[in-house]
Amino acid sequence: MTYYRPLVQTDPNRPDDALTLAEGWTWFNEVEVLSRDGAPQRVPARQAPPEVLDRLCAPRADIAGMPMSAPQVMGILNVTPDSFSDGGRHNAPDQALAHARVMVGQGAAIIDIGGESTRPGAAEVPVEEEIRRTAPVIAAIRAEMAVPISIDTRKKPVAQAAIDAGADLVNDVAGFTFDPDLAPYCVAHDLPVCVMHAQGDPETMQQAPRYDDVLLDVYDYLEERVAALEAAGIPRTRILTDPGIGFGKKMEHNLPLLRRIGLFHSLGCPILLGVSRKKFIGTLGNAPEPRDRAAGSVAVALGAVAQGVQVLRVHDVFETRSALNLWQAVHTA
Repeated sequence: MTYYRPLVQTDPNRPDDALTLAEGWTWFNEVEVLSRDGAPQRVPARQAPPEVLDRLCAPRADIAGMPMSAPQVMGILNVTPDSFSDGGRHNAPDQALAHARVMVGQGAAIIDIGGESTRPGAAEVPVEEEIRRTAPVIAAIRAEMAVPISIDTRKKPVAQAAIDAGADLVNDVAGFTFDPDLAPYCVAHDLPVCVMHAQGDPETMQQAPRYDDVLLDVYDYLEERVAALEAAGIPRTRILTDPGIGFGKKMEHNLPLLRRIGLFHSLGCPILLGVSRKKFIGTLGNAPEPRDRAAGSVAVALGAVAQGVQVLRVHDVFETRSALNLWQAVHTA
């Protein structure tokens, strides 16, 4: 199989033959051709198959009311006692609502609410407990503000309770492979979704992850999952894709994915990236404590936006949105 990665640019001196990536803020006139049995090749973009160029250039539809023609910030709201970075800080409804207010004021375009920690080693949370943690918080936020809300869950009953409470999008770290009833529920209710790659489950995923070629393995998985969701009845225009940085991946896997994250534009879906405060950022950035990893998280996020990534899932909304505003002022007209 052959893969095509747009060599994305933001330079103001744009050639006449350049193509706009996903009707967004970047352009390309070359692609990198990748395969499992040969060296990468750099060729003019118009040598790529027409169907590849169609996917790369097609406008991305709004997701949960968010335009994909500009970078968006997804604020993380973990209502858990044990998440790796902020566990126990927002797991009471009043604390959660207060933090949602702050993130929206800082520029979050959507709030992602999770009631089951997916940190390495985390055990599964019973459905009833996950609903107890998430549904009241979603209802409280929805009663006060119109910000889009996503529910971070692998389970249909949790998603159903969240949607009934006012959520708009289902974000499944298991790629809709954990609960066979979740995708049909999303189809029946015409919900946008985010499908993520993970190798293994949170309890075991970091023990010994292995890949033949991490970039292409993750791409193949997401391509299969997007095709399966589309066949089930979720249009490609309503699917976000997430390569799952840190989910069954160590530093030697995360970095190749980040260097060539633009490959995932070939799926024809917007890309969501979640790197906020993760372990490799602490290791490379000399920040052992998660709360000290905002600068490193922002650095990686801006590198992804330079490759056209549309949604950044972050803890540090103010720092990310402020950096994005400056980046856009410098790099876009």
